[in-house]
Amino acid sequence: MDGSRIIEPTLTEVEVPDELVRRFAERAADHDRRGEIGFDNLDDLRKAGLLALAVPRSHGGSGISLRQIARIVARVAEGDPSTALILAMQYLQTLEVAVSRTWSEDVRKEVFDSIVHSGALLNGLRVEPELGTPARGGIPATRVRREGDRWLLSGRKIFSTGSSALHWGIVWGATEEETPRIGQILVLLDSPGVRIEKSWHQLGMRATGSDTIIFEDVEVPERYLINFNESGSKPEPSILATAHTAVVAALYDAVARSARNWLIDFLNARVPTALGRPLSTLPRFHTVLGEIDGLLLTNKALLDSVFSKIEDETIMQVEAGQIKRLVTENAIAAVARAVEVTGNPGLSQNNPLERHYRNVLCGRIHTPQADAVLEAAGRTAFEAVKG
Repeated sequence: MDGSRIIEPTLTEVEVPDELVRRFAERAADHDRRGEIGFDNLDDLRKAGLLALAVPRSHGGSGISLRQIARIVARVAEGDPSTALILAMQYLQTLEVAVSRTWSEDVRKEVFDSIVHSGALLNGLRVEPELGTPARGGIPATRVRREGDRWLLSGRKIFSTGSSALHWGIVWGATEEETPRIGQILVLLDSPGVRIEKSWHQLGMRATGSDTIIFEDVEVPERYLINFNESGSKPEPSILATAHTAVVAALYDAVARSARNWLIDFLNARVPTALGRPLSTLPRFHTVLGEIDGLLLTNKALLDSVFSKIEDETIMQVEAGQIKRLVTENAIAAVARAVEVTGNPGLSQNNPLERHYRNVLCGRIHTPQADAVLEAAGRTAFEAVKG
């Protein structure tokens, strides 16, 4: 937190300025090649007041809707999807804190004040090396134990998007008791005993800084132990499951749209000597662009549907998962088609298309993953027939 002044946006000022998107796009290749978080992008978002938009108005934010969140995340993703993913997690975690019935009001206020006044970043830290994604069940190895009047946290979390840029971590962990209780531990990530291990060396989304965060006897105030339940008990319902699927889908759709726009510019500028006119004049490329636009038109309809049903509270988790899967696969297919028809230029690191392709492939690894989505959809279909 550098104390930079935060511009407080009004509800009519929730669009991402075109200049910011252009700036992010100009920096994206460098961040990608270095595999480092775009701290300059995050500073720009902080100074523009965009990090606090999901904070409720009662706490000094703008209280934007999920549909607005998705639109802002998608706009940032047009410039740099890695920065957009960090922003998406900021908004989604803020939403969960806002609606939770188990966060105390003083702790909620402490977190929201830090976001509004300092542009503090937060994210949930859930995935572990042995356990994998918590969406598939299990008890976390990350443990908090009581020693006298102190609570000490130990463990490690992998794929921690934002890592060294985060101020707060909402850690999924268990108590070190005969019958473990599972819940959330709020952690100030500049606390003694917290360290970051560089471990994110992925094909795509390389600038998310999704490194490993290690906790070694980190002292945690008791008020930061939140929402603990006995193992096997039903946790507090969370809006994150459906909201996450929708926002992540919108992000990867935006990557495909950036690839589509680059393709148009490339085909307009490319004038082979033997042809004597731009490639964009050839029917073959009209057909390709038509295919891509058809995929993206389908995505638009699917995303409009999921956000409308979330707003009407008529969405089923199975349907939301299917929409995330379909939007992601359509986005991948659209970028792959652009790569296919551009040949070497499309795979050159001198052009952004190869980066768009690497980035869009990462859509598949976000929860819910395709196998879980399809299994749930099939099971639901059979249960509906039996019913």
